Amino acid sequence: MKPVLEITEQQNLIMLKHIEDEYPLEACGLLAGISQRVEKVLPIRNIFKSPSRYQMDPREQLRAFNEFEAEGLDLLAIYHSHPDGPAYPSGTDIDQAFYPDAFSLIWSQLSGNWICRAFWIRDGQIEKINLQFYSNR
Repeated sequence: MKPVLEITEQQNLIMLKHIEDEYPLEACGLLAGISQRVEKVLPIRNIFKSPSRYQMDPREQLRAFNEFEAEGLDLLAIYHSHPDGPAYPSGTDIDQAFYPDAFSLIWSQLSGNWICRAFWIRDGQIEKINLQFYSNR
């Protein structure tokens, strides 16, 4: 069975707003939840302030991990944008996939519209995964 990440439209909009606010720089953040269902999206500051690279602010990242643990949530995915590149993992993304159990969500502009694609990067291998929207009502 192909891996799936379940996300709400509102969570998707949180990431999109963050990416648009940071453009033309790369934006980044974390998604946490239970099983494959996202419960929380946390934008994290990119300390590189670069259009082609990112590094999460370590203090914000640690605070997020502590928050996830306190709420009984697991890290499910890391998102970032490729402001002027494809929605596909770069060589740097593959080399820096330090959390093999977390999916990678990559945002990119396609014909002026932002799109998000999800991948699982493990041992240098890339597997595309599906994003499935659910209602949290």
